[in-house]
Amino acid sequence: MVAYAFTVVMLGGTIPTPLYPIYQHRIGFSALVVTLVFAAYAAGTLAALLVFGRLSDQVGRRPVILAALGVAVTSTAVFVLDQSLTGLFVGRALSGLSVGLCTGAATAGLAELHPGSDRARGALVASTVQMAGLGLGPLLSGLLSQYGPAPTTVPYLALLGLLLPAGLIALVPETVSAVGRPHLGVQRLAVPAQIRAPFAAAAAAGFASFAFLGLLTSLVGRFLATSLHNTSYSLAGVLVFALFLAVVVAQLLGARWSSRKALLAGLGLLPAGLLLFVLALPTGSLALFVAGIILGGLGVGLDFRAALALVSHLAPEGKRSEVVSAFFVAAYLGITLPVIGVGILTTFASTLVAATAFAGVVTALAGAAAWVITSRAGSLALRG
Repeated sequence: MVAYAFTVVMLGGTIPTPLYPIYQHRIGFSALVVTLVFAAYAAGTLAALLVFGRLSDQVGRRPVILAALGVAVTSTAVFVLDQSLTGLFVGRALSGLSVGLCTGAATAGLAELHPGSDRARGALVASTVQMAGLGLGPLLSGLLSQYGPAPTTVPYLALLGLLLPAGLIALVPETVSAVGRPHLGVQRLAVPAQIRAPFAAAAAAGFASFAFLGLLTSLVGRFLATSLHNTSYSLAGVLVFALFLAVVVAQLLGARWSSRKALLAGLGLLPAGLLLFVLALPTGSLALFVAGIILGGLGVGLDFRAALALVSHLAPEGKRSEVVSAFFVAAYLGITLPVIGVGILTTFASTLVAATAFAGVVTALAGAAAWVITSRAGSLALRG
């Protein structure tokens, strides 16, 4: 039940992805506005992680997951009832808030409920469920919007139907004893001096990985329409599903790899995927486009799992929450700032120019992270 609730909340986080071209046509706004709508989602997620990240430690996993489901239902209702630009911003911000609330509580709950209290295996299950849910959202909405009636309404009604049974989470055993009145506040961010070099490499890998995910989940429809001359909503959904499927496959295959091996492999695959992705735009090649998405997804899966594992391992006792929160801030800045930059560039230049600039920035970050990892200080930290 925890895995199911986590899946449907994540699914709601990406369900609008194939629908952005429809909203653009109906309401009339630019690619920049699409990226700002997407940024509202990232802002909601980040706010939840920073303000409510420790709440489930104080009141229990179950109440926080139930709250996340309530916010997700509210977000879905906003998308159905208010399909204006304001409704999009509010719905996406609430969607991000629900994802942020659910992520920490469900991840911890799955680790604690796993048979034998195998927290490492529970964390792998949580990571897999999270990415699978994010991939299923565009697949569901893409197919329903392409072949069903009311393309900007039916996908959300389907999501609502999936969210309601998740309320059975109320029957799941609680794994945390409430400690009294909860104390809310912005999570402190800090990185001890002795781990700043490897942390910077991990944070750069997380930033670059989430930037790639953000680009595809916000602008895949625009890339398909303007460069590949394909306006299929279902294809957009299938491609984003393929992206997250590649992420999941890489996480599973690389689960036994060392952090160094996984990070370096991912940092090589991500720029390679971006190169194919950029080459697909002027050539109009769907095959290159798909290959780039899959290669990049494999890189993201290896990088993100290894970077988070490295950060958790290096963080000193008593500082783990602060260090991990700092890592997630870097990752979610990656899903926001570069994507907005691409949106701004597309208002002044071609889609190809914007994509090339994005690829250059991400490749430079990947190169810098790989350099730190292979340096003497980075190697010592990884072995330690």
